[in-house]
Formats: sequence, structure tokens, C-alpha cells
Amino acid sequence: METTQDLKEASREAVVDAWATLQAHARNGEPLSPDAYRLAFADPEFLLRPETRGIRFQLELLKPDLGLAAAGVHNTVVVYGSARVVDPEAAEVQLAAARAAGDAAAIGKAEQAVRGARYYAAARVFARIVAEHSLRQQPADRLFICTGGGPGVMEAANRGAHDVGVPSVGLNIGLPHEQHTNAYVTPYLAFKFHYFALRKMHFMMRAKALVAFPGGFGTLDELFEVLTLVQTRKVRRVPIVLFGKSYWSRLLNLQMLVEEGAIAAEDLQLYDVVDEPEEAWDVIQRFYGM
Repeated sequence: METTQDLKEASREAVVDAWATLQAHARNGEPLSPDAYRLAFADPEFLLRPETRGIRFQLELLKPDLGLAAAGVHNTVVVYGSARVVDPEAAEVQLAAARAAGDAAAIGKAEQAVRGARYYAAARVFARIVAEHSLRQQPADRLFICTGGGPGVMEAANRGAHDVGVPSVGLNIGLPHEQHTNAYVTPYLAFKFHYFALRKMHFMMRAKALVAFPGGFGTLDELFEVLTLVQTRKVRRVPIVLFGKSYWSRLLNLQMLVEEGAIAAEDLQLYDVVDEPEEAWDVIQRFYGM
């Protein structure tokens, strides 16, 4: 008669065999043909059906949740911002090359890169401040930098934590034009998402503060979702910091929403606007009475 241990071993062997078949086909670039007898969890034809979307949602929620919990990541400071800014040194090299070539269009683009590079530098400094603070805390109280894992401001923030040897999180997203994880995300804290909704949920689940640097549609999407969640009390209130007064004052006129009766005057108190990394950190410290 088979023992419980025998059944466990047989089950484990079936799992190993199923995954070995799947991986062998993947390595060779061969699509798996439909097979009703294949184990369901090792059957991409089955898992990618529209009817199994709910299962994919659950897996995409669960995998990062378990990984972050196992790594002791319970509190994060989320940094949003443009993927297109570059570090100051690279921006200066780009400008010098454009000037040497005498290309007016390239010079204009390079000058824009130099202007934007200050946000890269500031995000790196801010993340370093957060990471240095965490080094002095007990494990349960540490704050981990969390970004979208890509280039630009995201890279700068992960880099700031990396500068002082503190792990940081990258929640990347699969896009038609592949966004690769930047080199400064801690490898075991780098997660890839298919669904924006699940990715944004993970941004909020552990967030103790959110800092939005200048960015495009993605940054605005993330920012306004956070503001809405806090405004409607779907989540606890956390510090929301907008970095770069000139940028945000030109982009947003939320006072107009008050004047039109679309939001309450007190909703303008849900966020702070700053110009220096130290100011952003001060907002967070004041909020929590550090």
C-alpha cells in the first residue's frame, strides 16, 4: 500500500516532469500543441485562455506578495517618474556630441536632456536618504525604495539605494516595446507584471509614502489613482509628494477643480510639492513624527 510519502514523491515527480517538458519546448522555441492530458498548471494553452484570466490575476498578485514577504519588505517608499530622463553625466556627453556635430535638432534634444537630468540626480539623492535612514532601523521598521523597475527616474531611485548597499524593489511591466529592468534593482526583488492593475495594487499595498517626479501618462495615471484612493478613503492616508514645483505648476491646476466644485478645498491638502530631495524626506518625517 502506498504511503503518504510515496504519494507526495509521485506528485512531485509529475510536477517536475511537466515543467521539464514545458521548459524544453520553450528553450527550443517550439509551441506546445494542445493536450487535454497535460497538467493544467503546466499548460500555457490553458492558462492563457480568456476564461482563466482570474487565475492569472491571482498568480500575479500572489507571486510578488510572497516574494516580498519572504525578503522582509513590509514598508516601501514608492518613487514614480519619467523613464526618459538620463543621468547628468550621460546628458552632458549627449550635448557635447550634438554640439560637435552641429546638429541643431540634436542640440535642442540634448539640452532638454540636460534640463531633465536634474530630476535623475534628485531622485538618486532622495532614495539614498531613505536608504540611509533604513540602515539605522530595526528590520520591521525599514523603508525600501520601490519603483517601476525601468530606466530614468526609476533607475535613479534604485541606484540611490544601491549606492549605500540597501536592497530596493522593481515592479516592472511587460510592454510591446520591452522595458528592461534597470541594473540597480535588487535581483530577488525584481518582479515582472502583465497587468497594470495588479502592478499598481502592489505599489500601494506596502507604501508608506509616494513621491512623483516629473513624468508622462504613466506617472499621471499612477499619481491620480493614488490621490483618488486616498480621497475616497479606500486606503489609509500616506504622504504624497510631487517633486519639481515648476513642472507640476505648469501641468496641474487643481485649484480650478475646487472652483468648479469638482473636488473639495481640503483635497488640495492631500499632497505636497517640493523642489529638493531633503524637502521630500522632511514631508515624510513630519507625517510620521520621526
